[in-house]
Amino acid sequence: MILTVMKTRLLLPALFIFTATALFAAEPDNGFTVHEWGTFTSVQGADGVQMDWNPLVAPELPRFVYDRAHAGSARIGGIVVAGKSSLVTRQRMETPVMYFYSDRPRVLDVAVRFPMGTITEWYPQESAAVPTVVSAPGKNPPALHWPKVEILTKEEAAQVTLPFDASGSHYYAARETDASLLRVREEKKPAEQEKFLFYRGVASFETPLAVRLGSSDPKQVSLANSGSEDLRNLFLYEVRADGSLSWLTLDRLGAGETFGMDLAKPTGTGADSLAEALRKALVGQGLYEKEAAAMVKTWESAWFAERGMRVLYLLPRAWTDRTLPLTVAPAPQKIERVMVARAEIITPAMEAALQGEIERYMAAQPEKRPKIIEETRALGFGRFANSVLRRVCSTSERSIQFQTLARELLQAASAPELKSAATN
Repeated sequence: MILTVMKTRLLLPALFIFTATALFAAEPDNGFTVHEWGTFTSVQGADGVQMDWNPLVAPELPRFVYDRAHAGSARIGGIVVAGKSSLVTRQRMETPVMYFYSDRPRVLDVAVRFPMGTITEWYPQESAAVPTVVSAPGKNPPALHWPKVEILTKEEAAQVTLPFDASGSHYYAARETDASLLRVREEKKPAEQEKFLFYRGVASFETPLAVRLGSSDPKQVSLANSGSEDLRNLFLYEVRADGSLSWLTLDRLGAGETFGMDLAKPTGTGADSLAEALRKALVGQGLYEKEAAAMVKTWESAWFAERGMRVLYLLPRAWTDRTLPLTVAPAPQKIERVMVARAEIITPAMEAALQGEIERYMAAQPEKRPKIIEETRALGFGRFANSVLRRVCSTSERSIQFQTLARELLQAASAPELKSAATN
């Protein structure tokens, strides 16, 4: 039972500030549980310094998902900008999805806060004030609020057709669980149904892992935990140009600890074995097997097919609760929240390869440039190409011509990917 529900909204010119919703429940309801998973992606160079970044190519979500430019009629006022891919930030919070398991129909009040970041996409529609980037972090923390989430009976769920479009988005893999079906109603609008609550966002804080490569041997990798809690289930691996990969795992990295790893001596090889190890780690942290499988399926092409070196690791539950305070009322019997951090590494070899192509492009006659564009595309940097360029430009002073032609080259090299991103 909700004893008190307090909502305060203060209207300012072109801006709503959503004051925190205070929800007090008597005691946990033993009849339902909540499970959530999501990812945080950051980029760092060989020195372990996390970078501000934005993806050159970003796969599209289904058209029915709301975003900052397509907020829907429930969003009033505020200053909005383009989608998440246009924002240059340090963290990209990707696909948190929240499942509900209930023994009977219920109506829940669910609120998610992101004090140090900005919400950029969500589904179903929610009722909080529109997120903005006009105030300093912490001064106007964005929020999502679903005040009446209906959990449907199995009989009701059997009559529902979930939204779908032909985009081919990996969004739909998250539905492959046994979670209860949800319905959210908006006044004078058709009800919206989904298997989960979905949202994304961006932020400029740093995640707690620094990854440093050996100056003489980039296969020698140092992992440093700058956080106040232990990190669990760390997977270091590299996807090569031929699609093969080798990986190492570390069960625990204590707060303040540093640990060295040698990629030349892998624990395992191949995407299938890594995916299975990751699924087991997710289940070990509290997800159901179908949830873990759905998460890995959602991200398998990004995690295991995108060329490059990276570390996947599980963020501490305390970190998640600080970063994304969650309130559900009535209170469930249990809430499980499992967030995976992805630390993408821009290696010196990537920087050298892109710099070489840029210099060739600058020196080439116009009729020679299409071949260089194809060779740049073949480097396989994908959505991290902008990050590689940032590293190239940070190592020494670059002329305006260098920077202009470099961006022209990357834009041309990404053109087919930009086209396919709309259908992936």
